[in-house]
Amino acid sequence: MQKIIKTIFGGLGILLLVLMAGSIALFGLLSIKNFKDSNKQINILETRLDSLEKILKEEVGKAPLVQEEIVRREVVKQKSQEELLTAAVAKVAPAVVSIVITKDVPKLEIVYGNPFGDDPYFKDFNIQVPMYRQKGTEKQEVGAGTGFLVSNNGYIITNRHVAEDTSATYTVLLNDGSQRAAAVIYRDANLDIAVIKISGSSYSKIDLGSSSSLKLGQSVFAVGNALGEYNNSVSVGIISGLNRDIQASGGGSTESLTGVIQTDAAINPGNSGGPLVNLDGQVVGINVATVLGSQSIGFSIPIDSVKGIINSVVK
Repeated sequence: MQKIIKTIFGGLGILLLVLMAGSIALFGLLSIKNFKDSNKQINILETRLDSLEKILKEEVGKAPLVQEEIVRREVVKQKSQEELLTAAVAKVAPAVVSIVITKDVPKLEIVYGNPFGDDPYFKDFNIQVPMYRQKGTEKQEVGAGTGFLVSNNGYIITNRHVAEDTSATYTVLLNDGSQRAAAVIYRDANLDIAVIKISGSSYSKIDLGSSSSLKLGQSVFAVGNALGEYNNSVSVGIISGLNRDIQASGGGSTESLTGVIQTDAAINPGNSGGPLVNLDGQVVGINVATVLGSQSIGFSIPIDSVKGIINSVVK
């Protein structure tokens, strides 16, 4: 009996070994097949990738403008802020002008006379004191400001308070040192904006940007006739605030200005009417006021609020 059982179990063991060997062989065959299939799929993918790469190169070669734009952007990224600034200043400076305001003022002379006039009580005291007496008039410089050319035929934007005196004479000093007589052709009733005109053509003009896209901290610079003595002075700063409302005083009057730009670029007396410029060399504001006694708090009229005036007045 035990012999029979051993024989049965022995047979089963052999059968199991045969089945296991068969399974291993089958698994090996399947693995080889799967490996070959995988290699085949990989080869197909590589062929497709090669085709796509070839097509992409052909399409890029057909689009040189795209390549040029990529190169241009890389160049812009590599430029330092200093290079952008100096390039923008060089672009803008030829279009910025100084405005000199002159007027006929009394010409005085000193004479000596009795301070008591014809009073008989003091007529014998022989008291003589110096007194001023008008002796005609003479033309004198009474103010200065800044402006910038917005057309090749001599139209200039400045502040109204720069060109406010209707009895004054206005002279424009160009960047090349030449002078031109100017006529005020427009004074805005609401904004502190005026337009003056000089004769001639082929002047350098300035590009107008957009003030609606300005951001806090954005780099800008101001150009102007600082203190009425230093024409085309450049001061650099940032956009410090937007949509400010201020009360500006000058010439004995006070004016409310709304929605103006605040900047820490120095705006000195004489800078009024000059441009506030971004690093692309585009005007984004017109310098109008500063806070006396403050540290770098100046204000500019947004250029977008002036474009309508420019379009209607400039011919």
